[in-house]
Amino acid sequence: MDEDLARLEVEMKRIVAEKQIFKHYPVEKGKARGHFERLEQPYKLEILEGLEEGQITFVENGPFIDLCRGNHIENTGEVPAFKLLSIAGAYWRGNENNKMLQRIYGTAFFSKAALDEHLKQLEEAKKRDHRKLGKELDLFSFHDESPAMVFFHQKGFFLFNQLIELMRSQLNVRGYQEVQAPTILSDDLWKKSGHYDNFHEAMYFTKAENREYAVKPMNCPGHALIYKTSQRSYRELPVRIAEFGKVHRFERSGATHGLMRVRAFTQDDAHHFCAEDQLQAEIVDLIDFTDRVYKTFGFDHYEVAVSTRPVKAMGSEEIWNKATDALKNALTSRSIPFTVNEGEGAFYGPKIEFVIYDSIGRAWQCGTIQVDFSMPERFDLEYVASDSSRKRPVMIHRAIYGSIERFLGILIEHYAGAFPLWLAPVQVRILTISEKHAEAAKKTAAKLTAAGIRTEEDLRPEKIGYKIREAEMQKIPYVFVLGDKEVESGQVAVRQRGRRDLGTLSLTEILERLKTEAAQKAS
Repeated sequence: MDEDLARLEVEMKRIVAEKQIFKHYPVEKGKARGHFERLEQPYKLEILEGLEEGQITFVENGPFIDLCRGNHIENTGEVPAFKLLSIAGAYWRGNENNKMLQRIYGTAFFSKAALDEHLKQLEEAKKRDHRKLGKELDLFSFHDESPAMVFFHQKGFFLFNQLIELMRSQLNVRGYQEVQAPTILSDDLWKKSGHYDNFHEAMYFTKAENREYAVKPMNCPGHALIYKTSQRSYRELPVRIAEFGKVHRFERSGATHGLMRVRAFTQDDAHHFCAEDQLQAEIVDLIDFTDRVYKTFGFDHYEVAVSTRPVKAMGSEEIWNKATDALKNALTSRSIPFTVNEGEGAFYGPKIEFVIYDSIGRAWQCGTIQVDFSMPERFDLEYVASDSSRKRPVMIHRAIYGSIERFLGILIEHYAGAFPLWLAPVQVRILTISEKHAEAAKKTAAKLTAAGIRTEEDLRPEKIGYKIREAEMQKIPYVFVLGDKEVESGQVAVRQRGRRDLGTLSLTEILERLKTEAAQKAS
């Protein structure tokens, strides 16, 4: 395979050196069909059949002619820096019912320096691949018995729950009601919410007792039903309902990718039901909430965009403009710069999107804040206003992690599996030099555990160098070594992750250090 890529690169360099001009010209569809029939190119003919009648555009460089809208650089010499990266199978048009083709992945830049920097980042990303680290650190696995749905192992599930507990600690002080809604709901509900019409292809369906049901792809309709269970007064608003809700969405097998894109995931989902005059204040509060959570993980720099009404949308242009203005005004009030993604909003409302940057500079879109006037209308949601009239609340959809599984995948790569002390599943591993030190190791572990330090022991009759190297490979933050000298003195020899020897310390000293470090969330 590498040899094939090398041969292709040699040919590409020849084409670059020739500085072949890109020529654009119109062709009648019938003539284009004849051209690709002569060349026996069935895939080009299939693409051609999907185009409207009349003139189409051909692009020519050297002997090569293809369908393309453009735009292009003037000639091939303008991209001197390129690299072919890999070859992989891909179904034609992403459909597993079609033939498997070969796809060549490559990248190109306008300078060698930019290419070298990109290749360096790719190499670093390969080392940090969460799928590789997930296996090495025994965090999670995937199985054909449930494709693209994660099986969390003990340490991975600890990390998953740490993210939930961090968020839950904020829910408690921000006036949320944490709830749980069913996973399977009648398809009538999804028709009412608009998901059936707009999201049908990504949903799973089932049937029982002659009634149709769907596995929930989103949590919002369930929260709307909970809101509606009692008469609401303006004095109660805003009502904030949160759920760590498991949702299922069908993704084609070619699109799934480790924790980053799965078919079942957990959202840190919440919905705010508020009066219209409370809308901007709620959005501002959510912006601040999101900022606080990201900074906990050291994501101090992020970018923000406002995504506006798509072609396929529910509700009038007037309410879309009102919702979009509320999002923009909230960001402006916090002096947060933003870009606008035209037509990229959800089908039920515009949204703020947060893009975080990891430790090697890659961008990840995570959190969203979405304003929705349509769903309260569809579910006939009301509250009693101060003048005793009945009014519609506005619904704000928000997720900060987005998908907890995906956010965890980002964190694994961000930290390269070397989690900060507060987040690490195992904070200290105690190693014994020989079997006679096992009892002292167990007593030390008990003291650490009682102090709230997550500890494990390695009492195996292996050489200490081997056990230290293995602890480093497992990215354990601290290793304590116990031998004759340490047992006699009541101390421990301490090594910090990264092969840093801290010397021999008393348990009191090292416990104080651990507690101080664990209290510092951002790292």
